[in-house]
Amino acid sequence: MKISADFTVIPDDFAKAAAPEYRTGGVPVISFPFYIDDVSPEARYLHWEFTDPDSIPVCGFEWIHWSVANLPIEALMFDFNDSHALAIPPDFSRQMPAMIPETVQGRNSSASKFVGRENDPAVIMRYNGPQPPDQDHAYYLHVWATKKPLPGLNQGFWLNEMHHALRGLDEIPDQTGIFLTGKV
Repeated sequence: MKISADFTVIPDDFAKAAAPEYRTGGVPVISFPFYIDDVSPEARYLHWEFTDPDSIPVCGFEWIHWSVANLPIEALMFDFNDSHALAIPPDFSRQMPAMIPETVQGRNSSASKFVGRENDPAVIMRYNGPQPPDQDHAYYLHVWATKKPLPGLNQGFWLNEMHHALRGLDEIPDQTGIFLTGKV
């Protein structure tokens, strides 16, 4: 499996310099587009996390920006004329609940009791765009593809719950990741 995007630096619309109309509570909430190619033909579900390992020196932990579980591959639009088989469109995080209600999104780090600045589900259980405070950060998008959905995950799951569910499967998930840069 491969992940790619049409950029290596996360564009302003999806990050710190997002326009006011692309924010909720001051937080960028429009998720960026990306592609998933060469998925195992046996896979039926996609799951991912988007995190900031460079946040550890800043806040003491790896910031979770977005997590998604149990996205049926067949629910995604296929364009057989496109070189990319599966495309995650821009603003998918906000559109997904209406489009594909069986797919769940987890809490991001804005939900942390250590951050405690927000309780709006539109901010804490959706994409939360990069806003590096100190320097450019390298963000990691990790995608898994599985034959079965991950059991026991509901809207607002914690990322560790998804990791436990992945480890508990009776299969080895297809997986890959990509680093993207977020600018100060």
